[in-house]
Amino acid sequence: MHISDILVQPVILCGGSGTRLWPLSRTGFPKQFLCLTGEHSLFQQTMQRLSKLHDDKCQLIAPTIMSNETHRFLVTEQLREIDVASYDLWLEPVGRNTAPALTLAAFSAIESGLDPVFVVAPADHVIAHADAFSQVISQAVVEAAAGAVVVLGITPDRPETGYGYIQVSQATESCREARTVTSFVEKPGVDQAQRYLETGKYWWNAGLFVLKASVWLEALRQFRPDIADATYSAWQSRTHETAFIRPGKDEFAAVPDESIDYAVMERCPDSQFPVIAMPLDAGWEDLGSWESVWRHSSKNPSGNAHQGDVCSYESRNTLVQATSRLVSLVGVQDLIVIETPDAVLVANKACHQSIKQLVSDLTQQNRTEPVLHRRVYRPWGWYDTLDAGNGFKVKRIQVKPKASLSLQMHHHRAEHWVVVSGIAEVTRDDQVFQLSTSQSTYIPCGTTHRLTNSGTDPLVIIEVQTGEYLSEEDIVRFDDAYGRAVC
Repeated sequence: MHISDILVQPVILCGGSGTRLWPLSRTGFPKQFLCLTGEHSLFQQTMQRLSKLHDDKCQLIAPTIMSNETHRFLVTEQLREIDVASYDLWLEPVGRNTAPALTLAAFSAIESGLDPVFVVAPADHVIAHADAFSQVISQAVVEAAAGAVVVLGITPDRPETGYGYIQVSQATESCREARTVTSFVEKPGVDQAQRYLETGKYWWNAGLFVLKASVWLEALRQFRPDIADATYSAWQSRTHETAFIRPGKDEFAAVPDESIDYAVMERCPDSQFPVIAMPLDAGWEDLGSWESVWRHSSKNPSGNAHQGDVCSYESRNTLVQATSRLVSLVGVQDLIVIETPDAVLVANKACHQSIKQLVSDLTQQNRTEPVLHRRVYRPWGWYDTLDAGNGFKVKRIQVKPKASLSLQMHHHRAEHWVVVSGIAEVTRDDQVFQLSTSQSTYIPCGTTHRLTNSGTDPLVIIEVQTGEYLSEEDIVRFDDAYGRAVC
């Protein structure tokens, strides 16, 4: 089979919360949507990298993106920013790990009458050399089209305890660079990781898989028929809404929570599904922790990687991300300092894996900091809570050109709007009028209202809310352009 005859479909796994990159990564704005390396987010970089597979060597079809309901507008906005218009976007109502996500994509591909080779990629990896990545994928596609399950492996250069490993043996007959996989290994302790490094027979599992849709379904039905059957029920109950595809909510909630590795990959060696590993030497890094971000970042001669307004004296091997104010260091080393408007993290690099537990503890305390930033993004723009106290809240709101908030009403609060820049079109009950810079209006409690930016520049207003109950839950929508629930 010639590679030009093979249909290739990227499947981007865009779930996850990235708790080890808190406080920059949060449940409502996780790491895959952050710009940690360069001007584009990790998700956008993944999309751009996979789009380069489109050449005379294969037929690339529109990607499938697996995300969740909470992040639907983040996904669509970031795709718009990089001019990606053709894709299928699945929204999971609850997280069920990567095996059910890939299964939804496979059922959809098979129903369409195709059996593409899936290039399954997490949305939160960094790959420095896109051309080298494409070359390896091209080789992997040929193997997968012949029925193999291909995993990309990274030759380890340190005893890493944060990655899973794959044990490899002799080269395959079809591709001398590829190796037969004899086992998948869990994240090891330090001593075990050192032994893996010394043997030369273990590679890091990059979590990048290449296989046909039909092969995935056949393997899943053999090893985990419960996942296959439950996901099929959710797939059958799917609904379509504009750009979004949603599996049946109750049916998907009943699907077992399992990863691709646990459900299928670890069971494939010594089975009828051959697994081969292909080495990926393309500057791969899983930015799963602040220590890995420091390792990947450009550093000064003292080993410091600083971003934002940072002043440092006699400090070594530090990572600082300052987003809203000056951060100063004097005489410290091996520290991680992450500053955001509402939370600051200071950690020893050696303890970076414990940040996940810290976030878990904060979540159990019902803190808001693990969930949302002070600036909250919406499909129409964003709002930033500047101040809040007993009976009042102050927000800065920015509305994108030609965008509009929903037609809505509040039972328990009134709002005062002051235009900072741009032209605001205001609907207030049966009135529609415009406000320009420095003009203001008052929205009494119980008034139906809407804010629209009909201009070509961003609209910025200051909103002062007053009332006894100021929660975001106090909103009744009558009309909404973004598919959110209306009364």
